Amino acid sequence: MPEQGDLLLTGGDVIDPGGGHRGRLDVAIRAGRIAAVGPALPRTAAEVVDCTGLLITPGLVDLHTHVYPGAGYWGIDPDPIAWCTGVTTWVDAGSAGAFSVAGLKSFGQTRRARVHALLNIAGQGLAARTGEGLDLGNCDPDLAAAAIRDDRELILGVKVRIDRDTVGPNGVEPLRRGIAAAEQCGVPVMVHIGTTPPPLADVLALLRPGDILTHCASGIAAPTGPEARAAHERGVLFDIGHGSGAFAFDVAERQLAAGMTPHSISTDLHARSVYGPVFDLPTTMAKLVAAGMPLEEVVAAATVRPARALGLTAGTLAPGAPADVAVFTNSPGDHELVDAHRQTRTAPFRLVNVATYVAGRRLEPQLPAPPPRWVPLTTGQRAAIAERENAIRALLTKPLVGVHDLAEQFPRDP
Repeated sequence: MPEQGDLLLTGGDVIDPGGGHRGRLDVAIRAGRIAAVGPALPRTAAEVVDCTGLLITPGLVDLHTHVYPGAGYWGIDPDPIAWCTGVTTWVDAGSAGAFSVAGLKSFGQTRRARVHALLNIAGQGLAARTGEGLDLGNCDPDLAAAAIRDDRELILGVKVRIDRDTVGPNGVEPLRRGIAAAEQCGVPVMVHIGTTPPPLADVLALLRPGDILTHCASGIAAPTGPEARAAHERGVLFDIGHGSGAFAFDVAERQLAAGMTPHSISTDLHARSVYGPVFDLPTTMAKLVAAGMPLEEVVAAATVRPARALGLTAGTLAPGAPADVAVFTNSPGDHELVDAHRQTRTAPFRLVNVATYVAGRRLEPQLPAPPPRWVPLTTGQRAAIAERENAIRALLTKPLVGVHDLAEQFPRDP
């Protein structure tokens, strides 16, 4: 492998809304950063990769994920997913609170992809499936603000879940406390919406410009009324946050028709949604294409827009930016896609990742861990996981090549 950064990707179809690049271009990488983007760049790199017929984008930025395995109900390891999806920046949305964020930092430092966090206003984070907002004693804004100030490189904002099971009789008080912590540190709040009470209107009324409404196309919360429109117009950022139960095609289509375009496309990828209906970020991006968003806008919503929402230098191929790059095949055809309520739509293509680079280094394959025993799976999901494991085993136990593709590495004396 060449030294970091000495790489040229040639002849790909570049879509880079953040850097203003579009068309058949070369991408030069040096010292872990983007050196240049343009046509027919000099072929002087130590490694030249022909990307003719492939799509090149900035590394994807997934704004809402749960990537802290072993510390609670929802967490997964991002690295086995990053290398085959093009996601180079993961934002963990509230898996850790002030009590546990040091562990998330230690874990994130061992990952090949980049891991950032939104701090849960509840100190215990998402140790359990739900209920973290039931005890307001755990929702201490001063403690949360101190944790944010201690590590602004890791922690980019505050996460609050507001739904009936999470907050119970406490209503929007955890959100008020999350905003208080965020205001002390000058960072945004991401709020999860779902079942009521509290009323959705009460949640929306508290959000400031630059705050993030995740699960914005939820079929349960259905934020399509005048309060949602008013929040969108005043600069609240709508984020998809697909998850296991928070994306409905019909809601997304109504929002797009009303001009309430999502600012960012994220997965809410976790120990349940990774097996479906989400699967990964490229699949989620295809769902928004199927709902009516143009591809370039979809790429912007999965790269530069989420990065800017949190003040990250990511999601762009601008010279000087970190050399985080995703390369895809664009598979045409009628691809059926499913939302959280088993509604289906058809996309005219599907992006399939063929290479992911972080700081100019290509991520190597890594197999995912088996599902945790507490994750509910259908018979079909279990069968598919078993089939995948058997296919991997068959690939790895078969001799790699035959006699004609071998060399005599240690010849015998004549």
